[in-house]
Amino acid sequence: MGRIFKVIFFALLVKPVVLVILGLNLRGRKSLPIKGPAVIVANHNSHLDALVLMSLYPLSMIHKVRPVAAVDYFLSKKGFLSWLSLNCISIVPMKRKGEGDKADLFSACHQALDQEDILILFPEGSRGKPEQLSQLKKGVYYLLSERNDTQVTPVMIHGLGRSLPKGEAILVPFNCDVIIDEPMEPVDNATEFISQLDSCFERLAEQCITKQLIEEEQE
Repeated sequence: MGRIFKVIFFALLVKPVVLVILGLNLRGRKSLPIKGPAVIVANHNSHLDALVLMSLYPLSMIHKVRPVAAVDYFLSKKGFLSWLSLNCISIVPMKRKGEGDKADLFSACHQALDQEDILILFPEGSRGKPEQLSQLKKGVYYLLSERNDTQVTPVMIHGLGRSLPKGEAILVPFNCDVIIDEPMEPVDNATEFISQLDSCFERLAEQCITKQLIEEEQE
């Protein structure tokens, strides 16, 4: 039943909002993982980030794409947000504060990857200021270090920090840029992984800014 709710939610609400109201400029679609186990790592400025990334997939695949989300925010109280998160978005719940050992922390992620799902992870942890990168956390490395079978693909999202920034409830229609980079090569330690990912995000962000400046000059 949850799969049906998810398809209806994305067909009737999310995809029309992303494609019609916001507008989506997509680059690098060929690098979008289409089979799990796989992890998309993206910057995080808005609650729309995960929905936009999920909307890149056809409805026939949407049940296999799942964002990792904080238990303390999305499932803290039984109600509409909790129901929506589980049935229409099918989040993979994680304790954001990291209580317990790593095996417990990532158990739900491993279960989803074992089912060949495609996970969406935000290494910044929580939403930052509009169009600004926050410090990346090492948790994603510890998950991937146990998954030799899992591809990790960096993605940069630009514009959603202005459309629906942290603390706001009203959607403002700004065009959204999404750049999908090539999958990352495996590395042997967390520091190197974070350094490579940080450099990748900065490079993709610079491409977005350059594109925006060119468009402004042409207006």
